[in-house]
Amino acid sequence: MKMNALGRTGLMVSELCLGSMTWGTQNTEAEGHAQIDRALERGINFIDTAEMYPVNPKTAETQGRSEEIIGTWLAASGRRSDVILASKISGEGLAYVRGGAPITAASIPEAVTGSLKRLQTDHIDLYQFHWPNRGSYMFRQNWDFDPSSQNPAEVLDNMHETLEALGREVARGTIGHFGLSNESAWGTGQFLRIAEANGWPRVASIQNEYSLLCRLFDTDLAELSVNEDVGLLAFSPLAAGLLTGKYQGGTVPTGSRMSIVDDLGGRTTDRAFAAVQAYLDIAARHGLDPVQMALAWTLTRPFMASSIFGATTMAQLDVALGAAELTLSDEVMREIDTAHRAHPMPY
Repeated sequence: MKMNALGRTGLMVSELCLGSMTWGTQNTEAEGHAQIDRALERGINFIDTAEMYPVNPKTAETQGRSEEIIGTWLAASGRRSDVILASKISGEGLAYVRGGAPITAASIPEAVTGSLKRLQTDHIDLYQFHWPNRGSYMFRQNWDFDPSSQNPAEVLDNMHETLEALGREVARGTIGHFGLSNESAWGTGQFLRIAEANGWPRVASIQNEYSLLCRLFDTDLAELSVNEDVGLLAFSPLAAGLLTGKYQGGTVPTGSRMSIVDDLGGRTTDRAFAAVQAYLDIAARHGLDPVQMALAWTLTRPFMASSIFGATTMAQLDVALGAAELTLSDEVMREIDTAHRAHPMPY
């Protein structure tokens, strides 16, 4: 498993990261533990979670369960030093997580303390803001995103106070480094500027959606990422399962994500299924597994720190792990580029 630098932190993370957002709903505690064991056996050292997980569905009753499952694995295995652990504080508006409180100097220590308790550890290696208080263009909001209602002075004041609060957590030893999620180039640039001016924690990574079907990161954020050493942690690199091909032709497998969330978060458009077919055809022509092709493609991107994938079965996990051993030919890469130009922004 190839290791990549996590920004300027000095940490090296596996190019594939094990996601945990189904642990506690679609996966049991035992299944979550088995996935961690298998992933580490195959060279992964990076696990991503969040205080709001699990999802599918999101409920007050299960909130925090994914972190708890990781915590019981850490307690039973004694292998805390073998994993780089990333978690996230929820942004404003999710009522069942700390009453929907925004990310502030006051909410950060409360959220960190809760995550540490559930994870049964004394530190989180990478602590991420799950989404900005001001809102985000991610999750299909890019089609009508309008920042004109933002108050930039308030946004910048919040960035100052939250970075200062993160600095206190780093000093206490509860977190190691800071990352963003569902962020923009402007937002990331401001966090970088303010942190540098004040000696506060520097942005190490951005966790945004990125896949063959969702390439919003390819322009301004890509340039920022490469030039500022802020690597992408790609979530949904399989487009919520679309790129596996399992949903083609109207098929909805029992227990799949689409059986719970019928539109896959706004991804199930006619254009998306046509685009998926183009990529499935490339994989078939070259004798490739489409899951491995889609994941391996993300690993070729110059800004990629780690590609975060999830699995609900051990068979799915094993297939995904095989992407780390796949090198895509120049011909496959050219065909992927052609398909992208024919099917841009399919959802």
